[in-house]
Amino acid sequence: MKIKQWLLVSYFLVMVLPLAVAYLLFAWIQSYNDEQKVEEYFAASIKLQSLHSILDDPQLYQPRVDRTEVEELTSSELQIALYSQDGFILYSSDPTATSMQYGLTKENLYQNLYSLEQGYRAFSYKQPVLSGNELVGFYEVQIAREQWTEGVATRSWVMIGIFISVFLTIFIAVAYLVNQKLTKRLYQLMKQMMAFAREEEITELPAGKDEIGELTLHFYKMRREIEAARELIDREQREKEYMIASISHDLKTPLTSISAYAESLFSERDLTASERDDYRKIIMDKAQYMKQMIDDLLMYNLLQSPKYDMELLEVDGSEFFEMLVSDYEPLCRKKNIELDASSQVSGNYQVNPKQLMRVSDNLMSNAISYTKNGGRIWMHIFSLEQITSKEWMFDFVQETAQLNDEKSVYLIVQNEGDGIPKDKIDYVFDPLYQVDQARSKTDSRGTGLGLSITKQIIEKHDGEIQIYSKSGVGTCVICRIPKKQKRNGDKVEDS
Repeated sequence: MKIKQWLLVSYFLVMVLPLAVAYLLFAWIQSYNDEQKVEEYFAASIKLQSLHSILDDPQLYQPRVDRTEVEELTSSELQIALYSQDGFILYSSDPTATSMQYGLTKENLYQNLYSLEQGYRAFSYKQPVLSGNELVGFYEVQIAREQWTEGVATRSWVMIGIFISVFLTIFIAVAYLVNQKLTKRLYQLMKQMMAFAREEEITELPAGKDEIGELTLHFYKMRREIEAARELIDREQREKEYMIASISHDLKTPLTSISAYAESLFSERDLTASERDDYRKIIMDKAQYMKQMIDDLLMYNLLQSPKYDMELLEVDGSEFFEMLVSDYEPLCRKKNIELDASSQVSGNYQVNPKQLMRVSDNLMSNAISYTKNGGRIWMHIFSLEQITSKEWMFDFVQETAQLNDEKSVYLIVQNEGDGIPKDKIDYVFDPLYQVDQARSKTDSRGTGLGLSITKQIIEKHDGEIQIYSKSGVGTCVICRIPKKQKRNGDKVEDS
């Protein structure tokens, strides 16, 4: 039950139950009083019958007569008053009577005759007395209801006690339920929040289906997201520290070489012209290598920034991608590598030409580095409606890769070689990761950031990159880039 509904029901019960209990107690006492009234009425009627024979004596209403017998009848529970025919008091057992001359008016004297009236404290009865056909006086009897009044007082206190007990019981029950339903759970949630703020371990508890349960679930979800963000930040911080340390070390080696060869050019006078040219070439190569490392590092940091929005330009796919595959023949020829390159693309695309050139350079550079002399490299860019054959792809790639998006262009670089071990293929896109850790910096012309940069550039184009490899056969990298898209704020529409 939702807390709102539960509170409404609780308020209703707190308001209604005391009233219902009070009504039941009142009805019970009223029923009891009605029963007692009937019993008392009959008891008073019987007692009154025993008095009639004495009080009906006309002699008692004469002046200066002995009324000892009447006095003997009176008690604390029975009061008797005798009146003359004119309403003057002849006798009264009530000690509060001020004077024997006090009497009743004619109206009061003749009111409620022969009627046993039930008052709160006493029954009263009044009757005229006749001597023959002559009225000689009246007598009035009051029978006290002390037992009844004492019972009423007792029952009133009992009713008050029961009502207070029921009210306290309801209050304690509601307070307990409120504590269990609200206070205890909110305090528990607050305690967990404070523990989370102190970075202490938290055990998730079962949450209810009400508002506090939903709040608890949201807190647990937020905690997991924050912890995941913290872990991501810590991991990125460790990666940055590792990256800085690695690049600092990698820069130190070529810088030392540059310093040593430059010093030799200035200090050694007997160097031949050929040696000087070799030293200058080495200095230029090392400087170019350092520049490449710095450029890759800057680009990697730029792509990592969430504020960086890559600018895309509309290009003709056929023209642009044809240009993209046309520059690598000389590099492959130097290493005696056979290059099979083609572009079969139609349609327009939104791309960043400079960054896609960086992607193709990185992929081809890796392919050339890991392809032995006399090996083969395939570089094909195609859209599904233009491609004529995929027989050049490795069998294991054709069986695994899903090339079925008609609204995309595929950039594929495939090379023969040793391949990437299965236990390492999941890490090739990590920054500074190199499959062959034994390769010396002399042989390696990369920084370890190439594939990581490539992956981020493709994702900035709303595409994806996949890598397939088999030991002893080779490696295939597939990049998918969506067709032309018009960006309107956060809304992306296919053209």
